[in-house]
Parts: sequence; structure tokens; C-alpha cells
Amino acid sequence: MRRLGLRARVSAGFAVGALLLSASMALVSYELTRRSLLDERERTAVRAAYFDAAVVRTGLDTEDPDVVEVLRSLDTGGIRRPLLHREDDWYARTADAGLTAAIPVDLQRLVHAGEPAVQRVRVNGQPTLLVGLPLAPSTSYYELTSLRELDQTLQVLALALTAVAIVVAGSGAALGWYATRHSLRPLTAVADAAQEIAAGNFSARLATTTDPDLTRLSTSFNHMVDQLSRRIERDRRFAADVSHELRSPLQTLSAAASVLARRRAHLDERTATAAGLVADEITRFQQLVNDLIQLARSDQPVDRTPVDVAALARRACQARGLPDTLVRVERDVAPTWLVDERRVEQILANLVDNALRHGGGPVAVRLSQRDGTGIVEVDDEGPGVPPEDREIIFDRFVRGRAAHSRADGDGTGLGLALVAEHVAAHRGRASAGDRPGGGACFRVELPGALP
Repeated sequence: MRRLGLRARVSAGFAVGALLLSASMALVSYELTRRSLLDERERTAVRAAYFDAAVVRTGLDTEDPDVVEVLRSLDTGGIRRPLLHREDDWYARTADAGLTAAIPVDLQRLVHAGEPAVQRVRVNGQPTLLVGLPLAPSTSYYELTSLRELDQTLQVLALALTAVAIVVAGSGAALGWYATRHSLRPLTAVADAAQEIAAGNFSARLATTTDPDLTRLSTSFNHMVDQLSRRIERDRRFAADVSHELRSPLQTLSAAASVLARRRAHLDERTATAAGLVADEITRFQQLVNDLIQLARSDQPVDRTPVDVAALARRACQARGLPDTLVRVERDVAPTWLVDERRVEQILANLVDNALRHGGGPVAVRLSQRDGTGIVEVDDEGPGVPPEDREIIFDRFVRGRAAHSRADGDGTGLGLALVAEHVAAHRGRASAGDRPGGGACFRVELPGALP
């Protein structure tokens, strides 16, 4: 599962915090408003019930009262409905529409015992406030006040508060996004500068800022880059100087070895064998020095120019006695790539040499593209590369399972390391895998090489 970025997490935190705060405030506001309205409605209903009960008591204080007519004389409006329980009979102004069934038995007992009672009930699914008042030992007066309008008001209030909570949460998320975008801008600048430096551009620096909290960051970062640049330049110059200084004695040794090689026919067998070994080691030493010089130059920035990579690949094959038909260009691939010619030429040469030395020879050099990325693949017919070695073989002085050990035999152990350095300078990636049908496939990706 992919983890959310810092900006997304902070924005989500702002949104959740705003939602919790607004929801809490909404719940408190709703509950306070609800209690206030219900208490006010209850007080009003109780006062009206007492007034109506007094009217009913007066109307019943006759020899032969008309109970229904007395109830009809009440001014209850459209929201209050009176009921009278007299000597085990129920009386109402109109036909009973389930009103008596809505009166709880416990409340009836309490009123019959001479105690006033108030309770919220539901009549035909509607919220109703029931007030029961004793009038005489055998007479009880009940008044049901509809709370439908109040319930609708509370529903509208709940929807409004919910909408406000959602808007506040969205505003919190927007505020968090803006705040993190502003706050992370220095980190973005650091990341961009670090990316430029990793690509070999040691002139990248952070702009000075007037923010006192960020001045130390930019100053320290720029000082670090200055120190790193000087150290890398010192190491590069040292490697280059040593390599160049080794060239002179190597050339002398090579000349002496060539003299011995020409006179091998006049030497005894052991001396001739020793002379051959010396010549081979001198050749390998010269290649090692050349590779070290290339590594010393690999820290330089990439100089991208339009280059015919297919032509470079064909020249690399021809220089090693291989047919240029090994080079296969995928259909619709542009012939010209925007790359550093010197670096790509070295990449192709080293991959072909690697296939010749360790892979039984190349069987194809393929050029393709994907989303503006130029792809070079070199297939061989050797034993392949074990999965556990596919990363370390691009390290310096490493060959196959002999990780972190100096290579022996042919090669210097720097060929694939140079490939990785040149590819990284293009901000690309070098990898090794299996070729269908057996062998290895070395793949190089060069972003930005194609439009």
C-alpha cells in the first residue's frame, strides 16, 4: 500500500481536525438549541393545558354537562387536541384517531392518582407532547400538543449544521494544502538542488531567503555543496593525475613487452610464456588506467546534443569485428537522440565488450523508446546473470558472484560501473535481466533522449 505524502497527510490532518471541531460545535449547538426549544414548547403546552383544564372543570360543574360540547368550546388551535377520561369513558371533540391508545398506561395511573404528568409520545408516527392533569377523583384531562413543526425545524437545523461542518472541513483541507505548499517550498527547492547535484551539476545552489528560520538551512546547504564539490574535484583530479602519471611508465613497459613478443621465437619456452603473461597484464593495466580516467571524467555534467545512436551502435560492433546487422532499431524510433555522445559511445562499447568477454558474444543490440525515454538493450547467449548479482555487477571492481573483490582474468571490473555512471549522469537506469531463450539482457534507459 502506497503511503501518502507529507502534504497529503498534513492536509488530511487539517481536514480531520476541522471536521472534528466543527462537528463537536455543531453537536453542542444542536443539543443546546433542541433543549431550549423543547423546554420552551413544553412550558407553553403545560400553561395552555392548565388553562384549558380550568375551562373544562368549569364546564363540567353543572348537573348534566355536555362533555363533547365543553371540549369543543376550547380554543386549542390546530396543534392541540384535548381528551377527557371520565368514569372509565373517553371523550374527544372528534372521532378517536388512535389518541387514547397513545396515552401510556403508567401515565394514566399517575394522573388518576392525582399527580400531573408530562411525557413525549408518538401519535400516528408524529412526535407529540402529552400533558395529563387530574380534575376530579374520576376525571382526568389530557392534552396532546403536536411537535411536528418543531421536529421539522430541528431537522433543518441539523442539515444546516452538517453542511457547515462539511464546509469547514473542506476549508481546513484547503488551508492545510496551502500551508504545506508554502511551508514545503524550501524543501522542494532543496530536493531540486540535490537532484541537480546528483546529476553532476555542482553549480546548483539554494537562493538566499529573508526568512530567518530558513537562512540557516540555505547557508548550511550551500556550504555543504561547496565542500562536496571541492572534495569531489580534488578526488577526481587525483585519480586523473595518477592515471596520467601511470601512462608514461606503462608505455615504456608496453614497448619493452612488444620487443620481447617479437623475440619470443628466440626465447626458451618458460621465458616466452612469462613474456606473454607480462604483455597481457600490461595491456590489462593500460585498459584499467583508461577506465579510471573515464571514471574521473564521469562527474562532469551531461552535454546533450543530437546524436545518431544507431550509427554509434553499428560502429561499436564493427570495431570489434561484429556484423552491424546486430543493431535493430524499433519501428517509429527517431534516429537522432538528445544525449551525450561521448558517454553513450562508452556505454555501447562497454556493453558489447561485456557480452564478448562474459556472455559468449552479443546476439542483438536493440534500440527502442517509451514516453520520451530512449532504451538500449544488449542481448547475449551466455549463462545469464543470477538474480542476486543483478544489482552488484554495476559496482566498481565487481564481476558476478565475486562481489567486492578485484576481478581476475579478462577485464578490469570497471566496464559496467562506467555504464552505470554514464546512465546516472543522464538520470537514467541500468539493469540486467534474462533474455528469452537463454542468456542475459542488459538494459539502459535514458530519459529525455526523445521528444
